[in-house]
Amino acid sequence: MSAEATNSATPGPVAGPVTPTVSRRKARARIDLRRLGRAALLGPASRGRLPDAISHVVDAHRAHHPDADLEPLRRAYVLAESSHRGQMRKSGEPYITHPLAVTLILAELGAETTTLTASLLHDTVEDTDVTLDQVGDQFGAEVRFLVDGVTKLEKVDYGAAAEPETFRKMLVATGNDVRVMSIKLADRLHNMRTLGVMRPEKQARIAKVTRDVLIPLAERLGVQALKTELEDLVFAILHPDEYEHTRELIVDNASRADDPLAEMADATRKVLREADIQAEVLIRPRHFVSVHRVSRKRGRLRGADFGRLLVLVNEDADCYGVLGELHTCMTPVVSEFKDFIAVPKFNLYQSLHTAVAREDGQVTEVLIRTHQMHKVAEAGVVALGNPYAPPSEEQAASSDGERADPTRPGWLSRLLDWQEAAPDPDTFWSTLREDLAQDREITVFRPDGGTLGLPEGATCVDAAYAQYGEDAHACIGARVNGRLATLSTVLRDGDTVQLLMGQDPASEPSREWLEHAHTAAARIAIQRWLAAHPAQGDAAGAEETGVLFRPTVDGSAGQEALADGQGVRPVVEGPAGRPATADVLVDRPGATVRLAGCCTPVPPDEVTGFSVRGGVVTVHRAECAAVARMKSAGRAEIGVRWGDTTECRVTLVAESFVRPHLLADLTEAMALEGAEIVSATVEPPTQQRVRHTYTVQLPDAALLPGLMRAMRNVAGVYDVSRAQPQTQGA
Repeated sequence: MSAEATNSATPGPVAGPVTPTVSRRKARARIDLRRLGRAALLGPASRGRLPDAISHVVDAHRAHHPDADLEPLRRAYVLAESSHRGQMRKSGEPYITHPLAVTLILAELGAETTTLTASLLHDTVEDTDVTLDQVGDQFGAEVRFLVDGVTKLEKVDYGAAAEPETFRKMLVATGNDVRVMSIKLADRLHNMRTLGVMRPEKQARIAKVTRDVLIPLAERLGVQALKTELEDLVFAILHPDEYEHTRELIVDNASRADDPLAEMADATRKVLREADIQAEVLIRPRHFVSVHRVSRKRGRLRGADFGRLLVLVNEDADCYGVLGELHTCMTPVVSEFKDFIAVPKFNLYQSLHTAVAREDGQVTEVLIRTHQMHKVAEAGVVALGNPYAPPSEEQAASSDGERADPTRPGWLSRLLDWQEAAPDPDTFWSTLREDLAQDREITVFRPDGGTLGLPEGATCVDAAYAQYGEDAHACIGARVNGRLATLSTVLRDGDTVQLLMGQDPASEPSREWLEHAHTAAARIAIQRWLAAHPAQGDAAGAEETGVLFRPTVDGSAGQEALADGQGVRPVVEGPAGRPATADVLVDRPGATVRLAGCCTPVPPDEVTGFSVRGGVVTVHRAECAAVARMKSAGRAEIGVRWGDTTECRVTLVAESFVRPHLLADLTEAMALEGAEIVSATVEPPTQQRVRHTYTVQLPDAALLPGLMRAMRNVAGVYDVSRAQPQTQGA
């Protein structure tokens, strides 16, 4: 798409990265751009005849689509060649060689005719006098949309925002037709192949954008053939020393007399022949970046580390047959087994991964897949042809209905959602890079059977905003796999997540949520709310608005609401109209009895007593930590037991999610059960949870289980328990 690239034969830092890959497609010599340029300048020989300049594109296209109508390609070339005539690339080649090369890349990947037609025309609107309306009139609405999708916005109109806004426009177009991004990726690959003529600083700038944005997009669309070559080209520009070292490692390994991968390939073929499994066994050398990563991970490389075996079969069942034979006849490395056939990756990738060990200890990685899986693994969405066309009867019969939607993958839907909320180009650009850096995806399930696709590391906060958008401001908690969890809980692939939503429309997010928001959609939604409500979002302001909770004599709450993020000051004092002791019998006549405040025992708890200063006997629950401490100190126990009176005072701890009006609802429920609140402490919220401690007077200890149940039934309360015994002395 840029006229500022040079011939691949031009010397430069990226003129030579020959990616060491076994033919992912049929081996095809790199096109001679000078020969291509001469053919392009000659133009079409006669009306209706296919020009010689696109013969290589036609050959590659027919290999995948033998019955394709080639007339649109002929007309597209004629228009592109006449429009670009006179334009030259910086290498001195006719500019038409660039759209031809981009189209050849896509043709070799198996793109259908409409994509190739748009590829030939992809720079005409940007760089010539051809208009989108002309393209639409001559080639139809689909081609017009694809060409428009990859056309850059003018710097004259957008200034420094031109690049991020161009990518925003392109991503929105990709949301409607993923073929837009296919053309952009092929365009960038050819420009990266021919980048050597540019200044080093410009090479580095283009390489960084390719690394941060386009390579992750190629990974998400499953176009591994483009992704791996782009990685190597970027590696050569940004890390020339490491690239040269890796190249030397590959060259040295290629000169070795022995080849453990070839030996393992022969052994694998023999095993599969004896098992009567028809399979093609190929050696798949690692590309430069892959070798570099393995060398950093393992240190000194051995022969088998420079590649993997690829086993191609005809049917899905044969994949598992191959796996069984290899694991039976060779020594498997169990930890290396992964089944991406039963559980495909989010980018449509399917394959079995395993590894087997040789007698000398070298481990060979093996990929097992069908020919169709291999085609999709290499070309991703490009291999699907026109994903918007109705499937043929054969495709419908072979589809299991469980594959990801190639026309709108989950990651793309999320990206399109949050980009609308990005307030400015800089925020969009930085957030896009962060979002694309999250290169793994998980799937979590909703209770209704639906699913949410989230990046690895996502939390319940992310799930809430993915499911509810800005309505997630009202989320008060979650259940993960049936168990209550904080919103900061990190989700794992396959988890079931039930989000607990508050009913108050004035609910608001907490600034703390930003620390746990992993997705761009969640971060932007929270930041927008905080920017619009600076007072509520300010932590200091939240502390200043803390409210005092003072229970009334009848036990009802005077505080009407606990707003999300607000602190509540503890209150210890309350009415003391009831005695603090139940009827306790002590084996020490005349002794004064006091129930220990650290564990607040009530009938029918098992209790024990200890004498303290003043002749007072304190009564503790038997499991109180203070009991063990005093025993170890040699303090003598005093026998105590409950009498007939069942009136009691007890301390209860309630754990809840933060929501408005929680205190009012909770204390009302306690009053209805006959509990009189003596004192209460409500701690400031942390991670959207709040802890309440209540000391209550009950007329009958038998009412305690019902009181605790009533408190648990209050919305937002997820646990109520007796106060845990403390370690301080009685």
